[in-house]
Amino acid sequence: MPRLTTYNVRFDERRVGVLVKEGAINYNDSTVVDCPEKVVKILTDVFDAKNLAQEHFWMIALDGGRKIIGLFVVSIGTLTESLVHPREVFQRALLAGAASIIIAHNHPSGATDVSESDRDVSRRIRQAGELLGIRLDDHIIVADGEYVSAM
Repeated sequence: MPRLTTYNVRFDERRVGVLVKEGAINYNDSTVVDCPEKVVKILTDVFDAKNLAQEHFWMIALDGGRKIIGLFVVSIGTLTESLVHPREVFQRALLAGAASIIIAHNHPSGATDVSESDRDVSRRIRQAGELLGIRLDDHIIVADGEYVSAM
C-alpha cells in the first residue's frame, strides 16, 4: 500500500532549511498523479480541503514518473486570500528533489472563480520553475466539492 508523506521546512541549528516529516498515511489509491480529480481527492483525503474556513495553499512534489514524493502546506491565509511566493514553493520542491509540482489552494467561499491574483501566482511560479528546471503541471482551485484549473 502506498504512503503519502506530509512535510514542512524548518531551520536547523545553522539556520539552513531542512525537510521535516510531519506525518504519513497509508493511501489506498495510486500516488501517481495523472488527472486533476486525483489531486482534489488527495487534498480532500489528506487535508480536508473542502471544509477549511481559511485559504490554504498546497504544493505536491512529483518525481519524473509523476509519483507523489511529498505534500506540503505552503501557507495558510485568511477567509479570502493566502500569501504565496515562488521562493517558499521552490524551497520545498528543491529539498524534496521534485521533477515537477502541482500547486493548489481552496476557496472557502465555495466559488470556483479564478481571480487575476490566482492567474498571477500561476504565471510567477511557472516562470520560476522554468528557471529551476521544475515544471509546474497545474494550479488547482478547490471549492465546495468542485475544482477548476487556474492555468
